[in-house]
Amino acid sequence: MNTPVFGRPAVSRRQFLHAGAVAAAAPFLLPSGLRAAGPSHKLAHACIGVTRMGHNDLKNFQEHARLEIVALCDVDRSHLETAAKQVPGARLYSDWREMFAQEGDRIDSVNVTVPDHMHYPIAAEALRRGKHLYCQKPMCHDLAEVRRLTTAAAAKPGLVTQLGTQFAASIGDRMTVHYLRAGAIGKVKHVYLCSSRPAPNRLGGPRPAQTGTPPPALNWDHWLGTAPARPFAPDTYHPAKWRAWLDFGTSWCADMGCHIFDATWRALELRAPTRVVAEVESAWKNSPERRAQNWPQSEHITWTFPGNARTEGRELVVEWFDGPDFLPPKEVRDLNPSGKYPQESAMILGTEGALLHTHGAGPRLLPVEKFRNYPRPTPPARNHYHHYVDACLGGERTESHFAHSGPLTEAILLGSIAIRCPDQALSWDAAAMRFPNFPEAERFLRRQYRAGWEVA
Repeated sequence: MNTPVFGRPAVSRRQFLHAGAVAAAAPFLLPSGLRAAGPSHKLAHACIGVTRMGHNDLKNFQEHARLEIVALCDVDRSHLETAAKQVPGARLYSDWREMFAQEGDRIDSVNVTVPDHMHYPIAAEALRRGKHLYCQKPMCHDLAEVRRLTTAAAAKPGLVTQLGTQFAASIGDRMTVHYLRAGAIGKVKHVYLCSSRPAPNRLGGPRPAQTGTPPPALNWDHWLGTAPARPFAPDTYHPAKWRAWLDFGTSWCADMGCHIFDATWRALELRAPTRVVAEVESAWKNSPERRAQNWPQSEHITWTFPGNARTEGRELVVEWFDGPDFLPPKEVRDLNPSGKYPQESAMILGTEGALLHTHGAGPRLLPVEKFRNYPRPTPPARNHYHHYVDACLGGERTESHFAHSGPLTEAILLGSIAIRCPDQALSWDAAAMRFPNFPEAERFLRRQYRAGWEVA
């Protein structure tokens, strides 16, 4: 096994930004002459973040016959060493900046599977250096970061991008897209999205009174990265509970909404909403301490989108419900003939019927008797990760490329901003990135990066 490069001095910010500027200014070339390579060429890939979801991503990429994982990076040495056993011979790094500086043209592609607050700086650097990019959802922590990353990807048309919305490749999601585009339920009138399953890792609370020294294997400063300096606290942030905190996560809606909203967004070809408003659990709304630190455990978000040829009216309302305090209306839940409404789902009401898409399963046209003989699509099986690799090797475009998933993520993060301004209807000017009727909310569009971690 390679020795982790923890002993090397970290790349200074000045050195790193200079190297990035040189890479950005250089003529754009496809990585490693990839497109010109023969059919035996392998995609040289680096995994950034290798625990939990990162381990899942690594495993799926490793299963592709024409991808070779050549580098691994993680701020936690214990996780890095575990992953290294699975990928013998991979070069090991504790600092993603050093990885990019050292690897140069030896890698074609990276995946970014780290806490949300570090998505943008790593992903943006990958694009600047001409690397194909797979980034876990949500694309970024802040809406302004999403806009910048989507724009950066558009400026590099030779690069493949993919958001980590694995279910978009599933047969169930693709069937839903087919039904809606075929007009099976007529023009769409209203959409109800929900995620009400228990989720211990979204529970938060006051900062712990007891802090401690980070374990020797963890570089806590690098884990914090762009986020405010916080003392390490055991079993509070790393490795699993960071999603509950405003500094690191983006709300339960931003986490699961990217999955549950995706098929509807794709099928209806929605664009930026014009309005958004959120209700939240009263215990969170009435606690200044919690509102300053944590996301609520339950919320109801309502977006208003411009209508189009696939919708009934000039506007389309999409609602999101999660946690114990908010569920879709009873009359909507009662449309499900099985009696038990799925914990995570999309109910799409149309002028000719309804479609219930159970997350992780598939769609059901309602009422059942009316659609009993409706032609059922049979899309071929597809592996989300392998589809990305195939695209990097010259195959068809990925389904969750940033031109699609960037605007989707922006809409979802507008919901996260509305959560932080509960009960305040926000008008949204997408082109100007402004809330004309409530400019106070604009402070949530972007955050201030910690000194020394500014992103150029």
